[in-house]
Amino acid sequence: MKIEQIYTGCLAQGAYYIVSNGEAAIIDPLREIKPYLERLKKDNVTLKYIFETHFHADFVSGHLDLSKATGAPVVYGPTAQPAFDATIATDGQSFRIGAITITALHTPGHTLESTCYLLKDEAGKDIALFSGDTLFLGDVGRPDLAQKAADMTMEDLAGMLYESLQAKIMPLADEVTVYPAHGAGSACGKNMQKETVDSLGNQKKTNYALNQPDKASFIAAVTEGLLPPPGYFGMNVAMNKLGYENFETVLNKAKTPLTPEAFEAAVEETGALVLDTRNSGVFSKGFIPNSINIGIKGDFAPWVGAMIVDVKQPLLLVTDEGMEEEVITRLSRVGFDNVVGYLQGGFEAWQNSGKEIDTVDRIDAATFAERYKAQDTVIDVRKEGEYEASHVNEASHVNEAYLRPLAAINEWIGDLPEEHFFLHCAGGYRSMIAASILQSRGIRNFTEVDGGFNAIKNTAVPVSDFVCQSKVL
Repeated sequence: MKIEQIYTGCLAQGAYYIVSNGEAAIIDPLREIKPYLERLKKDNVTLKYIFETHFHADFVSGHLDLSKATGAPVVYGPTAQPAFDATIATDGQSFRIGAITITALHTPGHTLESTCYLLKDEAGKDIALFSGDTLFLGDVGRPDLAQKAADMTMEDLAGMLYESLQAKIMPLADEVTVYPAHGAGSACGKNMQKETVDSLGNQKKTNYALNQPDKASFIAAVTEGLLPPPGYFGMNVAMNKLGYENFETVLNKAKTPLTPEAFEAAVEETGALVLDTRNSGVFSKGFIPNSINIGIKGDFAPWVGAMIVDVKQPLLLVTDEGMEEEVITRLSRVGFDNVVGYLQGGFEAWQNSGKEIDTVDRIDAATFAERYKAQDTVIDVRKEGEYEASHVNEASHVNEAYLRPLAAINEWIGDLPEEHFFLHCAGGYRSMIAASILQSRGIRNFTEVDGGFNAIKNTAVPVSDFVCQSKVL
């Protein structure tokens, strides 16, 4: 028997490849299926089942393409109602793969169809729990994503999740290995550990959600402090439930090279958004006017989903040469399939054609320290927890940085000061996303700080070392 976790850091997502005696199962596959097909061929095994723990909100699964390519059925837990042929397991139903079995444990709460899969070895001993979004390491799945579709409150779903955990998971042996669908960085939870595999026994000891004294306390704990889910989540659920275009078709359509002239014409004809995926430092020195920068070397796909939201938005790509397919693939993982084409020759071709370019006023932290005055406005686009840990703050507390999380940019972009302000995040990735969005909307009275707070805190600029209430701009 072999269990392989295929972890994708950009999405903080774990898919699982399981082999026993010439047969295989795959749990929660990503959109592109080539890596799975290559594993099957290399191991000379037959894919018998594709298990889905639920209708995913944060990524588009590869279940349909994988099923078509291999003939293996897609398996969901009870109450799932996909718009395509699938095996709907009953609670407790077992599926044999070689000499092992995988048993469906219906665990509603994160969603109504959420199901964990318990792997038993040849002797019938419980070995591993593929817990989906029901149980994470350090957390449990957020109960607010399916409430509208289920016509329930998040408190109702949290109560169901409590019952699922108590009835189906807590009774399992401590030595069972937990393989969750996500790790730290995923928006599907709020308190995940950086590890991606753990024993159930350790989770019983360390997971705050599993250590609540009663149901009411559990509901209060897991519903507290939940940030609004990214706007694209509902669209990804629909694609996973209703179906989507074949990935190879999407890839071939999107890999359309465009000259600068054709690229410019396509912007006008399609209303496409120009997405520039180059490094923030390179982008700041020159880019196509009104383009949005989300660097491929970062949490690319989640930020695309959070910033662009509508997966049907036409996109035109500016990438480092040779990165076109990688960018298209990572966009497809979160459902952005409407890529019109890419700039052939990259930004250099645009620049050499003599067309208009734009830049961002970016300085390093040392220069910021030289220019910063107590009366200056500083906009901090990090998350609230990062801000509360420490931020730019005068000793008087009168001129502390304004917290403006990037994910909420559409809520605060209309309330920015008319005078000049500084803009930063932790390192420069998120603040350049914000800078590109601001300039695309005609806002230019700012300077962005390269290196962000990680560099600022090592200068003479005063910073706080305690929790304080964020200012309202």
